[in-house]
Amino acid sequence: MASNTLKDLNTLPLTEKMSECKASLAKPCVGKINGKSEDRPLPTSVALSVGESEKPEAEKATVEVEYIESENLDNVDDADAVLKSVLAGLDSKDWVSVCDALNNVRRLSIFHKEAMLHMIEKVIPLVVKSLKNPRSAVCKTACMTSADIFTAYNDHITDLLDSLLTQLLLKSSQDKRFVCEAAEKALTSMTKYVSPTLLLPKLQPCLKNRNPRIRAKASSCFSRSVPRLGVEGIKEYGIDKLVQAAASQLSDQLPESREAARIVLLELQTVYEKAHPLIKPETSSSSSPEEEQISEAEPITWENFCQSKLSALSAQAVLRVTNVLAMTAREGLVTTGSSSTS
Repeated sequence: MASNTLKDLNTLPLTEKMSECKASLAKPCVGKINGKSEDRPLPTSVALSVGESEKPEAEKATVEVEYIESENLDNVDDADAVLKSVLAGLDSKDWVSVCDALNNVRRLSIFHKEAMLHMIEKVIPLVVKSLKNPRSAVCKTACMTSADIFTAYNDHITDLLDSLLTQLLLKSSQDKRFVCEAAEKALTSMTKYVSPTLLLPKLQPCLKNRNPRIRAKASSCFSRSVPRLGVEGIKEYGIDKLVQAAASQLSDQLPESREAARIVLLELQTVYEKAHPLIKPETSSSSSPEEEQISEAEPITWENFCQSKLSALSAQAVLRVTNVLAMTAREGLVTTGSSSTS
């Protein structure tokens, strides 16, 4: 039978042979893999189908997101309509729609902040959701939205700050560069517009985070917030609490944390020495009047204060830093004075 088939093929014209060969190549190959029959299309047909399926996707991927600075944002045409649709847009599965909704939140924060105040509790969790989005464009727009929210609502969002703060610290420390920069700006806006007395209790737990980069970013925020308290604010907040928090960062593994701690400690030393006449040593109720007079006459130096509030090692590290910085400052003043006299 096989010989008859070969004879039939030999008797066919050349053009029919070629057409049959092409037809057989176009059909999928049938073979056995691990004892199971499986249709395996040729690689050329797969490449063609992939090329055809990818072409529309490539056309869809040409979506550009414009990052508009706050001062360049325009007002919305219909604030009421945007207020009604903004939550659905923030929760959309289409990332472009989410970016549009985030920009609308920014516009509402700038031009209609009173109108959006009643729904800010629903807006912020959705902004946090956008900060977790795997698309960098959504993350950056969410960071820019956070900055505008801090500027507009400052202390009104303190109760909603925890999750937003955590994500911004995370994004500022371990994401793409342009996302990190946007998150940094948002954190700067936060330390500028949110009251330090309300913000510092939120920041202090972050100083103990497992992630050293998050600790470093939190330390930077901490160092920017403490000077905003002022002398009286630092005394009311508790200079001992602030010294202890800053001292814990002096031994951190990242230089950014250590430098932020040095800045805070030098500020606290200056404030302590300015306020020292107003600070009286603690006296027990059982102490005699003579002891009280002696204790009131004896000044409490910065060194004594640190040794009374910190462990021996921490106090030694704090005094080493503040003494070196103080000596450097004094040397600078001496050098400036000698050069001016000469």
